[in-house]
Amino acid sequence: MSSLLSWFKKEIIYIKNSFMDIIRGCIFFVLASSGFGVAAILSYLGYNGTIITFFGLIVESFSLILCYFLFRGYLKQKDDLETSKSSENAA
Repeated sequence: MSSLLSWFKKEIIYIKNSFMDIIRGCIFFVLASSGFGVAAILSYLGYNGTIITFFGLIVESFSLILCYFLFRGYLKQKDDLETSKSSENAA
């Protein structure tokens, strides 16, 4: 029972430390699926296929550009952390 409680505590701490990464992942998912969401809403409202395609592609293009910049910033942040850790270990 003690090992199960210890494992559970360790996992909760891991989730707490990774909370910002989880939020970032949810934002990426919403942005990546936003074009489909717009297309589904426009289809439900009764617009024709040309308008649905046009607005779906516009929204998806914009969201993928946002994903690119968010992901690039995330990688730069992770790279800076690894660089600082390796310089601390070398000293």
